[in-house]
Amino acid sequence: MEKKRKNKDFNPNNCGVTHFLNRIGGRWKVLVIYAISNNVNRFSSLQRLIPDISKQMLVNQLRELEEDKIIDRVIYAEIPPRVEYKLTSYGLSLMPVIDVIQQWGEKDLENSRCEISGNKFVSKRSATSL
Repeated sequence: MEKKRKNKDFNPNNCGVTHFLNRIGGRWKVLVIYAISNNVNRFSSLQRLIPDISKQMLVNQLRELEEDKIIDRVIYAEIPPRVEYKLTSYGLSLMPVIDVIQQWGEKDLENSRCEISGNKFVSKRSATSL
């Protein structure tokens, strides 16, 4: 019995944002894609990099990304067998979007640590201790 993903094809208004979120939405997929793009491409390495993800959830996310042709699973005929993941050309087409998300996140983190006081930045921590 094949398990269907709940939201994969939900897009009543034929919206590009909804389509994007159906493909790589959720808590983990962007992190997995970003890690694979930075050569963290083995299951155990991904688990170490994203410690809060359960083993089963990581398996599910990798399978869905493979099903959506975002990543390829490469099996090496060695003993013991080795499996690595790599981005497909379709997956690589997501990287400019993910890079912008990453840049926005870094800027927002910096802004959340500082606030504008007059013409200079003041750390929120030092401002609250005054």
